[in-house]
This record gives sequence, structure tokens and C-alpha cells, in this order.
Amino acid sequence: MNIASVFRGLAVLAWIAFIAALGMTLVRSSRGQAAKGFGTILVAVLVAAIVLTSVGAGLVFLQADQHAVVISALQPNGYRAQALGPGLHWIVPFFENVRTYSIARQSYTMSIAFGEGQRGGDDAIEARTKDGQVVHVDASIIYAIDPARIIDLHINWQDRYEDGVVRPVSRSAIREAVSQYGIEEIVTSRRVDLENDIYNTIAEGLSSNNLVLTEFLLRNIAFSEEYATAVEQKQISEQQAQQAAYVVEQRKQEAEQARQQAQGQADAAVIAAKGAADARLIQAEAEARANQLLAQSLSPQLLQYQYILKLSPNVQTIFLPSGNQFILPLPSVTGQ
Repeated sequence: MNIASVFRGLAVLAWIAFIAALGMTLVRSSRGQAAKGFGTILVAVLVAAIVLTSVGAGLVFLQADQHAVVISALQPNGYRAQALGPGLHWIVPFFENVRTYSIARQSYTMSIAFGEGQRGGDDAIEARTKDGQVVHVDASIIYAIDPARIIDLHINWQDRYEDGVVRPVSRSAIREAVSQYGIEEIVTSRRVDLENDIYNTIAEGLSSNNLVLTEFLLRNIAFSEEYATAVEQKQISEQQAQQAAYVVEQRKQEAEQARQQAQGQADAAVIAAKGAADARLIQAEAEARANQLLAQSLSPQLLQYQYILKLSPNVQTIFLPSGNQFILPLPSVTGQ
């Protein structure tokens, strides 16, 4: 309770007391009883009631979210040039009064669902897209009164700004913005752009009427039953196409894996064959080198000795007359 309410309450009590004192005075007078002291009390209570009523009428207390326009019979144009802000104020009793407005945020919802919006029943905005599709838009507009221009709002709209400004400006902006987009753009890639366009148009319309747009909420976009069915079929087709593409890709991966495995086996066989060939070449080179070294180490005397050993492993000594030839010819060591 603020101080202005206290004074108004006291004024009411004072008037009750005055009426009670007046009644008692009249009763005593009708009975012929003296009413000398009651006259003074009656006047005092009357003066107190008038003073308290005047003070109560002159005090105005506004809450933190309130501003007020002072309607004045003392001003040529009928109102004060400055609005009253939050707090305690004094106006001229009986010649001035105030019209209070809330500057807190307010919400205006237009919905297809019953009971969700400011109006009962289906209040969604019907709009037509650039490609001729009909959509129904659910939206909420969060706005507030501009405190700096509250007097202009009072002059132009008073308390009719919701139905006179917010609703028509919002519905017109939504229809205009939707008409600039195709149905596919609204559904997918450009919904954010649509919201921004609607926000800017509504903000401009409200600002020109002394209101401030705080937020625009695009709650839902409903499509016709035919289009919804077409979208569903398209989504099913896209899912099937994606599944087919996945299967094809999986088969490609399996084929690539088999090819790489076969390539690995072929490379392993080539490496093994090359290793075997290299080993045979090294062995042949070693044998050739050994034969070369063996050939270099042979002499006629050694050949004759080996030959004799082959003739008879048990022969220890052979005596030949001087100057005689071997019975068998020795092998040639000249390579002829």
C-alpha cells in the first residue's frame, strides 16, 4: 500500500465519521436535546474529510512498470506535456487526473490452437507463398510501450493499441514476408531469413505507432494436407535413395577391398619369385667363382697325382724305367 492509498483510506473514514456525527446531531435535535458540542465535532470532521480527500486526490503513486499521462483541465491542450514516471507525484485535485499505462513487456499470440492466443478459435495467419502454396502461421509478438512517446500513444490509441496496431501490423507483415519465399525455402534453408524479414517489418510498423518490438516468435508453420502428403512421400523417396546409395557405396568398398587383397597377394608372389631368382643367381655366381678358383689351383703334377690315385686306390708306389712313358696317357691340362 502506498501513501496515496493511505490518504484515500483516511478520507473515507473521515467521511464516515462525519456522516455518523451528522446523524447523531440530527437525532439529538429531533429529541430536543442539546447538540452544542456536536456542532464543533461535526465541523472538525468535515474539514478533516475535505482535506484528506483533497490530499488523496492530489497524490499519485506509480509502480516501477508504470507511466501516466496527466489529463488536465488547466492546460490548453487538455494534458500535461510530460508524462509521469514511477514514484510519488502531486497533481491538482479535482482539476487533473491520470491515465496509467504499463511499460512492461506484453505478448500477443495468434495461434491455430484453441485457447492459446488472445482470440478464441483458429487465429493463425493464412498466407500464400511465392509459388502459390497456402500456409498457416502461428506467431507471438512480444512488445512494450515506448515510455518516451507515451503521450502520443495516448492521443492516438489510448488502450486500443493491441487491436488497432499490434494485430493488423503483425498479420500484414507476416503475409508480406511469406509471399517473398517459396515453400521449399520456408521449410528448409531460409526460415531464419523469413523470421528476420518479419521482425524488421513489424518493428518498423510498431515504432511508427509509439511501440517497441522486443521479440518475434515464429511458433509454427502448418501446410495444406495435400502438400504435407507430398512432402512425406518426397522424404520417403529421399530415404530410399540414400539407402540405395549406401548399398552401392558398400559394394564399392567391398570390391576395392577384394582388389587390394588380390593385389597384395600378387605383390607377395612377385616378391617371393624375385627372392628365389636372386637366391639362385647368388648360388650360380658362387659355384662359378668356386670353379674359377679350382681351375686356377690345378697344375700338371697335381692332375697326374690325382689321376694315379683314381687308377687304383690301393697302389702306393709305381716304378717306371727312366725315360719310359705311362702305359695310359695322362689327361691334358692345357684345355685342348
